[in-house]
Amino acid sequence: MATFCRALLLATPPVHVAATLVPVPLAALSFAQLPLFVAGLWVLRAANAGIFPLGQGRLSALADTVGSAVDSDRWSSLFRLGDLPSMWSVWCAGEEKRVGTRTVVVGHRPVSEADAYVAQKFCDNRIVSSKYTVWNFLPKNLFEQFRRIANFYFLIIFLVQVIVDTPTSPVTSGLPLFFVITVTAIKQGYEDWLRHRADNEVNKSNVFIIENAKQVQKESEKIKVGDIVEVKADETFPCDLIFLASSSTDGTCYVTTASLDGESNFKTHYAVRDTTVLCTDEAIDSLTATIECEQPQPDLYKFVGRIIMYRSNQEPVARSLGPENLLLKGATLKNTKKIYGVAVYTGMETKMALNYQGKSQKRSAVEKSINAFLIVYLCILLSKATVCTTLKYVWQSNPFNDEPWYNEKTKKERETFKVLRMFTDFLSFMVLFNFIIPVSMYVTVEMQKFLGSFFISWDKEMYDEEIKEGALVNTSDLNEELGQVEFVFTDKTGTLTENSMEFIECCIDGHKYKDCISEVDGYSQTDGPLKYYGKAEKSREELFLRALCLCHTVRIKQADQVDGLIGHPECKNTYISSSPDEIALVKGAEKYGFTFLGLENDFMKIRNQKNETEMYQLLHTLNFDPVRRRMSVIVRTTSGKLLLFCKGADSSVFPRVQQEEIQQIKVHVDRNAMDGYRTLCVAFKELTQKEYDRIDRQLNEAKMALQDREEKMAKVFEDTEADMHLIGATAVEDRLQEQSAETIEALHAAGMKVWVLTGDKMETAKSTCYACRLFQTSTELLELTARVVGESERKEDRLHELLMDYHKRLIQDVPKPRGSLKRSWTLSQEYGLIIDGSTLSLILNPSQDSSSSHYKNIFLQICLKCTAVLCCRMAPLQKAQIVRMVKNTKGSPITLSVGDGANDVSMILEAHVGIGIKGKEGRQAARNSDYAVPKFKHLRKLLLAHGHLYYVRIAHLVQYFFYKPLYDAAYLTMYNICFTSLPILAYSLLEQHITIDTLTSDPQLYMKVSDNAMLQWRPFLYWTFLGAFEGLVFFFGVYFLFQNSSLEDNGKVFGNWTFGTIVFTVLVFTVTLKLALDTRFWTWMNHFVIWGSLAFYVFFSFFWGGVIWPFLKQQRMYFVFAHMLTSVSTWLAIILLIFISLFPEILLIVFKSIKERSHQTGIFDLPILVSYKRIENGYVKTEDALTNLAERYPLRIL
Repeated sequence: MATFCRALLLATPPVHVAATLVPVPLAALSFAQLPLFVAGLWVLRAANAGIFPLGQGRLSALADTVGSAVDSDRWSSLFRLGDLPSMWSVWCAGEEKRVGTRTVVVGHRPVSEADAYVAQKFCDNRIVSSKYTVWNFLPKNLFEQFRRIANFYFLIIFLVQVIVDTPTSPVTSGLPLFFVITVTAIKQGYEDWLRHRADNEVNKSNVFIIENAKQVQKESEKIKVGDIVEVKADETFPCDLIFLASSSTDGTCYVTTASLDGESNFKTHYAVRDTTVLCTDEAIDSLTATIECEQPQPDLYKFVGRIIMYRSNQEPVARSLGPENLLLKGATLKNTKKIYGVAVYTGMETKMALNYQGKSQKRSAVEKSINAFLIVYLCILLSKATVCTTLKYVWQSNPFNDEPWYNEKTKKERETFKVLRMFTDFLSFMVLFNFIIPVSMYVTVEMQKFLGSFFISWDKEMYDEEIKEGALVNTSDLNEELGQVEFVFTDKTGTLTENSMEFIECCIDGHKYKDCISEVDGYSQTDGPLKYYGKAEKSREELFLRALCLCHTVRIKQADQVDGLIGHPECKNTYISSSPDEIALVKGAEKYGFTFLGLENDFMKIRNQKNETEMYQLLHTLNFDPVRRRMSVIVRTTSGKLLLFCKGADSSVFPRVQQEEIQQIKVHVDRNAMDGYRTLCVAFKELTQKEYDRIDRQLNEAKMALQDREEKMAKVFEDTEADMHLIGATAVEDRLQEQSAETIEALHAAGMKVWVLTGDKMETAKSTCYACRLFQTSTELLELTARVVGESERKEDRLHELLMDYHKRLIQDVPKPRGSLKRSWTLSQEYGLIIDGSTLSLILNPSQDSSSSHYKNIFLQICLKCTAVLCCRMAPLQKAQIVRMVKNTKGSPITLSVGDGANDVSMILEAHVGIGIKGKEGRQAARNSDYAVPKFKHLRKLLLAHGHLYYVRIAHLVQYFFYKPLYDAAYLTMYNICFTSLPILAYSLLEQHITIDTLTSDPQLYMKVSDNAMLQWRPFLYWTFLGAFEGLVFFFGVYFLFQNSSLEDNGKVFGNWTFGTIVFTVLVFTVTLKLALDTRFWTWMNHFVIWGSLAFYVFFSFFWGGVIWPFLKQQRMYFVFAHMLTSVSTWLAIILLIFISLFPEILLIVFKSIKERSHQTGIFDLPILVSYKRIENGYVKTEDALTNLAERYPLRIL
């Protein structure tokens, strides 16, 4: 019945009516079932028609529910009230609760001639990454921009000016708003146009489809699910394909997925076993098959399906499909002439498209401060409008003042409701004072961030010659956040280390082998007396090396096949693998005399020490995954012996081998880990034919499952990899990156806490932490690991005891911090914490029956008291949990995560700032980060120099905009756009109050601007009162200087517009010269914009007042500016008022300079009064540190 219900869905996977649409005997249905059955079918058809917006997975679940309910006679129970929540969850969340499957007909060819083929309805192959279209750009973009509070506010002001009779023209708010909206729209439109262009390049590219045994050229967007596609070498796969056949005889191909997950290494994919021989157009077109697979989902590394092949006069043959058979859109074919594949996911249903989603918007501390300051200024604006409205009506309470004889009210004005008049007057005052809110600040801040981000990309010191790349800025919204970091979370492998693996030594049955070039037994060391095992020992050595040669996924890239070029016959083959560890182990075995020669037709070939070629049939590969932390292969020797070889982490292998074999290997494993080496253990076991038959049957059954395949496979793996025999262990070195230790020291000195989050074992990670100086020799280590907590039933009690003990010790030894979290330790005693993944899970997810709900808070307090924290054996999700825990703690400290691999993406996205290392594990971390740098050492300059300067620049920009924000409409319009915005923009891009070399060499300067010091309420109030003081000086200074005197030769006094022009001129010159006083790093661009903006103001004033503009009703400004400058008193008044306004600032600079010279401290004070905080409880005394800096780097105040 479920099958019948599915057949009624027109958009479900293709249905072969002859096979599935069997007439339903309605008489078999009971009287109660019949109407419900019809109602269920109506629901299905309505959902399919779009009346109910149900997805494919929900439709599938709904069809199954209807069919199974009829078959099992459960209609009455299905519609019980208690079942409604479960039905709702199935129907509305079906794609989450149940993935469902789809059926794909290969080549659109029916299974048999008797079947009626129903055309499949899947999405086309168009990729749409753009946000707008030509038709919706204007309304959609305007809607998004007016969601910003400031833009919406100025829109309201503009509408009020248009509707209500206000003292200023609508142009004063409309033109700046139009400028801001237009600039932002152009920027966003250009970015979207680039996305459209990129989409068209992909959608319009040519591909070859096999139809009727011929190649047909089509555009990529016209590919349909079920089409057989031919892809040639170095071409990108146009959609997600099931790999059917290739030009290689063994049915393999090599791909790179750098555009998907950033992995630059070659990956091997395998064709379906039965279709590898179909390597021509005619042969592949003869294939009759269907594919059943899961519905589209975004996980790049998971795929479940099966292919059913139909042959004439034979039973259908089913084969399992996994991720090794799926070729993803966006990946590139390498080292293979051509392949054939059938499209299973197209367009926006491909895994690449499903993974294309914008990262969550991160808001910086500066943006939050701007919003807070805007609220304050909005309150001031409302207060001013309310007070002025009230005073107006108090003054008008006198009849003469309300209606003088020369300005009588009209009849309409007398009849207007008084409350409405008061509201209108209130709006008029709002419009009059609205320029207290800086309309151009947002666009200036955006331009500063966008242009400022180029300085990171242009930094030559952050360019790496090895990879020929420099720093990359993926988002410019967080530039200033780089100067506010308090916690740094870093990965170890590939971030602190090179991720360049080199085989160092191995241990076989307790014997250590090192620095041997040809013979395995040429150099042997033991911890105790030498032991001789004779022939048995030699066989164990060879068994160990054979395991290294066979237990891997390495493939050979022939030298003469690279990109179709013919190489030199003496060139060595190149090893290809997604794991650098495996290549290092294969090369290590080659160094000891066993060479892997490649895989051909399921046979692995190796050359032994006697230069003899050995053949092993590869039967099964039990792939590595982060949960199992091991991999195995099952091979058959030429003599028919069945062997299983396994390699993996010691924690994963030791529980599965004979316990008496562990001790002699464990000593070497622990020692190698303490030396900082990456260790792997090697084991084997011999299988009987009966055991292998059982394993083979179970594996094939698990592979054929469409539901819960991974769980079933894991269970088979667990049973297979049991009761093994331990052979030995390997040690692979991953060297520290250049200047990793110096960088961590600098970050510590800058007041940042550095945490290392790694998946490596504790001993290896701890050794690396000592090597990179995260832990000092004087650091007392506190350990919370499975080894200390134990595995007994009392482990939660033991954990509670340890937490209480550590907490008490830290509270007693470390005083309560004064200030931010970062300075919560002293020089008396430094503590470091080590925790592993299992203990962290116990802390974050305690059992329900335990009293450990407060573990998390105590653990967090311990962490914050420690100078450094090492988290080992961490899963990617646990890394993100650690970052989230610290980010959400009291005070909301700014966090930064840095990593190089796909397993670091979760913590990179979780942190306030994410840094990706362009490492050898691929580019997925770099692609998902906010900033990407080639090496970990570049983090020092990125934070200490660029971050520091970015924060100082934008903080000054924000305060300056609130400080500088009255008269003719043209002046009001140009004031925020041209007269005063360009100088502060240039300042915010170029200013260096401290040289970059000084910032990078003296990390303690970083602490002067930490905790958002320059945008706290104290400096904000200083700037506000400074602006209010200067505003009073401007107005009342002009008022008192010009109120009684005859200023013109003809005895006339200046009028209202001349008075306002003088005030405005003093305002423009004062705010610009104030910026010149704050500038300490002068360039030609600073001179040009500062003095050029003043010159432009004078030119504009002459130009605007020297022409009679026909579009103006009143020529109020005609000849006002030129006439004003004819008076000597005006010149003297302007100069005097500018000097009076700037005199307190000049006086403070002089006093600070004298104090600095006398005390030799504070040389590096920022150019803003009370805009920094003192360095307290740091690594050295503040006075000593600043004295040393003053002696080494004396700066001249300009």
